[in-house]
Amino acid sequence: MVKGSNVTLSTLSESVGSVIVGLRWTSSSGEGDADVSVLLLGADGKVRGDADFYFYNNPVAADGSVQLLGKTPTDGGDEDRIGFDLTAVPDDVDRMVVAASRYGDARFGELEDLTVTLSDATGEGLLRFAVDDADSVSAVIFGELYRRDGEWKFRAVGQGYAAGLAGLATDFGVDIEDDAPSGSALDDKADDELPTADAEPAVEAVPGLDAVPSPRRPRDETEPPPRPAARPRTAKRKITLPKTAAKSLAENESWRNARLFPLSALKSDRDREMRATSVLLSVMSQVPEFGRRLTAAFGAPAGRMETFTEVSLPHGDTPRRPDGVIRVERAGKLWTALVETKTNGNALKSDQVQAYMDIAARRGYEAVITLSNDVALEGSPLVEVRIDKRRKHKVALWHLSWAEVAYQAQVLIRHEGVGNAAHAWLLQELLYYLQHENSGCHGFQNMGPAWVPVRNGIDDETLCHGDARALEVVESWERLIRQVCLGLGGELGRKVLPVQRGKRGQDPRDRRGAQADQLCLQGLLGAELRIEGTPGVLAVGADLRTGKLRVSTQIPAPAQGYPLSWVKRLVRRLADAPADLHVETLVEGDSGGPRGTLERLRPEPADLLPKAAGSRITGFRLSLLKGMGSGRGSAESGFIRSVDDAVQRFYTQVVAHLDQVPAGRTPVKEPAPVD
Repeated sequence: MVKGSNVTLSTLSESVGSVIVGLRWTSSSGEGDADVSVLLLGADGKVRGDADFYFYNNPVAADGSVQLLGKTPTDGGDEDRIGFDLTAVPDDVDRMVVAASRYGDARFGELEDLTVTLSDATGEGLLRFAVDDADSVSAVIFGELYRRDGEWKFRAVGQGYAAGLAGLATDFGVDIEDDAPSGSALDDKADDELPTADAEPAVEAVPGLDAVPSPRRPRDETEPPPRPAARPRTAKRKITLPKTAAKSLAENESWRNARLFPLSALKSDRDREMRATSVLLSVMSQVPEFGRRLTAAFGAPAGRMETFTEVSLPHGDTPRRPDGVIRVERAGKLWTALVETKTNGNALKSDQVQAYMDIAARRGYEAVITLSNDVALEGSPLVEVRIDKRRKHKVALWHLSWAEVAYQAQVLIRHEGVGNAAHAWLLQELLYYLQHENSGCHGFQNMGPAWVPVRNGIDDETLCHGDARALEVVESWERLIRQVCLGLGGELGRKVLPVQRGKRGQDPRDRRGAQADQLCLQGLLGAELRIEGTPGVLAVGADLRTGKLRVSTQIPAPAQGYPLSWVKRLVRRLADAPADLHVETLVEGDSGGPRGTLERLRPEPADLLPKAAGSRITGFRLSLLKGMGSGRGSAESGFIRSVDDAVQRFYTQVVAHLDQVPAGRTPVKEPAPVD
């Protein structure tokens, strides 16, 4: 689409009762980001009240019409996805504006490839619009969904606001209560009237919401704690698990609490698959927040959900029995998905999934959902299926990892909260079940058959460039990193995403091929993680030649003060960090700076200062080294467990201390990370 154009959704697809809007951008540093927001407007072009503004602190509409689904890794970075159930949008909502904003002095001109896409309920992309003229603005309206003659349409807007979220929100009737400037300042390039027959007149600012929070940004570790952000009111207090468990009434430690979902009787893989499917589907139907969270990204509408197991469906001479069925009813219409489950190391079977895709197409079902310990990669489907393009009805194929299910449960019960105590208890029981050693639902747990030959080939220098087994190891490494992100994100209640650096528009398979070449030539596997709310990125490297894991991060040098004060303050902030933490001074230019372990630097912080006169310190690199597990599995001595432990240890013992400001000291302003 081009700026100002519009299209009726029903002309693009028959499955537009619910749609997914994706906003994406890339950054050369891998750290640039923006916050997504949605405003629901009435016929007068203004919000109806505080419930019509959706953002990171208010991500889900009570009626399910809007849900901010968060970030999803893509080949070029990340994509923020928003689910719209168009059948649930109230009649007095005339249009829904999709926007994004950056914090403070950050501008969209510092990001690249600003794009909005829209997909139907089957996951098929319907349209794409690139915003090309957002250089000096800090907020952008990417597009809007609006009604015309009973039909939903999409307009490519691309309108910028130099005054950021404050200016954008004010124009739609939102009162700004925080420090953000009030009023709107449209960007000169984007303020032109849109060349469309459906264009609405400009709206004037009038009082609306009580408060709108400013966009998020990583808090500088030397800044004083910010005051709580204003936010729209909530109707009900959310319930989360208590931080400390209540004292047990057991007579001794041998007594065990009764569990809702017992695991002791699970003896075979079939038993595990049946029990895991039934446990998950029953909790999804009984905890609406959880069920909606898992199905919204698959195009399911918001409505009454029922789940089933032991279902028999005709298929030729032999009936098929999928592991489960999910049905959602909304306004008399049904959305149906078949579920195929695998536990332990069992892989999905192409012929089995193909049969379910055929059954779903013939019966008019919307989706097939596969669920296993494996993690799907973009551009590399777990199973290959044939799509009969002659069929009018299209079926979407989606995949969930058990690790992602556990992540969503953790975020709800430990951080975001659910509607009542019974729901919190059900989710806690589900999480206990998924994490139990006998459940078989432990996520990615095997580096694959290529792991040992590749390691041996690196050790004896016989691994040849272009060996296909190296690519298999790289794909397993990427799956492992994505699972590590889910585990850490669930513990922290923050988004943790892998940073995918590469050329603009690069195919993810080409990027993995380049990593496989690096593995063959240098014996190295590398990845970067971005943790929401922390400066910089966390780098993870595995050197298969030395058997060492390195986890590191870089922090910028302060903008004020003296170098000696910087290094002394850094050492003080790391007072509780491990003594074997490596600290390196980064200096301008290619030459390396002084380095040493924290144990040696604590009595002599000045050893971190460069000896050469005129050397300019640009920052510091903190690293922890750890022995690498050799086994391909997830046992204590395995490679998978060693990587997960290394990342967890580095965050809890190093990065977490960088977020804290020593009490009683005046913080020194340090620059924010450069996007």
